[in-house]
Amino acid sequence: MTHAQAEPATSQMPSGVRRQSGAPGGRLSIGALSRATGIPIETLRTWERRYGFPIPERKPSGHRVYLVSSVPRLRRIAKALGHGHRAAEVVSASETELSELLRATTPSVPGLSLAETKRTTGPENLLKAVETFDASKLTWQLLTDWAMLGPIEFLKNRVAPLLHAVGEAWEAGRLEVRHEHFLSERVGDLLRTLRLQFEERATGPLVVFTSLPGESHGLGLQMAALILAVADCRILYLGTETPVDQVAALARDMNARAVGVSVSLATRGRTTTAHLSRLRSLLPRRITLLVGGEGAPRPRPGIQVLQDLGTLEAWGRQLVAHS
Repeated sequence: MTHAQAEPATSQMPSGVRRQSGAPGGRLSIGALSRATGIPIETLRTWERRYGFPIPERKPSGHRVYLVSSVPRLRRIAKALGHGHRAAEVVSASETELSELLRATTPSVPGLSLAETKRTTGPENLLKAVETFDASKLTWQLLTDWAMLGPIEFLKNRVAPLLHAVGEAWEAGRLEVRHEHFLSERVGDLLRTLRLQFEERATGPLVVFTSLPGESHGLGLQMAALILAVADCRILYLGTETPVDQVAALARDMNARAVGVSVSLATRGRTTTAHLSRLRSLLPRRITLLVGGEGAPRPRPGIQVLQDLGTLEAWGRQLVAHS
C-alpha cells in the first residue's frame, strides 16, 4: 500500500462539490461524520488529502467541521466501495459519474448494508483468493477493506484473521507452502505500499523496525510499522534478521526514539531473550525498546512489550504529541 501525495485542489474535486465557506446547513465534527457514514476517521482524512473531499471548514477555535450535506455523498461513496469500485474512482467522481457507477454495479447480494458489505468481503472470501492464487482479487478486496475499515480494524479484522486461517489450512493439509508464500509476498507488498504513503508525510520521531537474528517472519513487523507510520512516526524499516550490534549502532547514529522488534512463536525462547537483553544493553536509555508478536517475552526493565495494535497506535500518537 504507492500513491503519490496529492494536494487538495479545486480542480481535483468532483463536479458540484466545492468549498462552501459560509454555506447554510448544519456542521459535524469529523467523529460525528465518521459515525454518520460508517467511514473511519483516518480514511476521511486520507481522502481529503488525496482527493480534496470531504472539505472541512474551520471554526474560530481552529477545529475542523464538515457540512451535513456531505453525508449522503459519502454514504454513496461507501456503497460504491462495497460494490468493488476503488476509492480513486469514486471519491473524485462527479455526482453523475457516481450514479452511473452504482447503477452499473450489481451487488452479489441485493440490499446489503455497509456492515453487511464489510462481512461479505471478510477472511472467507480472501481465503478463496489465496486458494486460487488470484492476486488481483486478493489485492482488490484488501484495498477495499482498507478504505472502509481504517488501519486498526483492517489489520485486526482482515489481515490477522487471514494469516491465521491460512496457517490453520496449511497445518491441516488443505493448503501448501506455495499458498503461504503467495500470501506473505502479496500482503507484504501491500503493507509496504500503504506504509510508504504515510512515511512521505510523517514528521514525528524516528522508530527503527527489525527482527533479530533467526527471526525470518516479517508480516507482524510490517503491521506494527504501518500503525506507527499512520500515527505520524518516521519509520526506518530494516526488514528481518539484522545483527543486534548493527541495530543498536544505527539507532544511535540516526538519533532514533525507539526500536521495534517482532518475535514469532517459532523463535521465542532463551536465544531471543538473550538477543533482546544484549540489544537493550547496547541502546542508550533514551531509546525505547518495543517488542511485539506472539512470541514476545514478558515485560522487563527497559523492554516495553506491546501486543495489541490499538495500544501500539496510542503509544505512537503519545510519542508524537510529546516530541
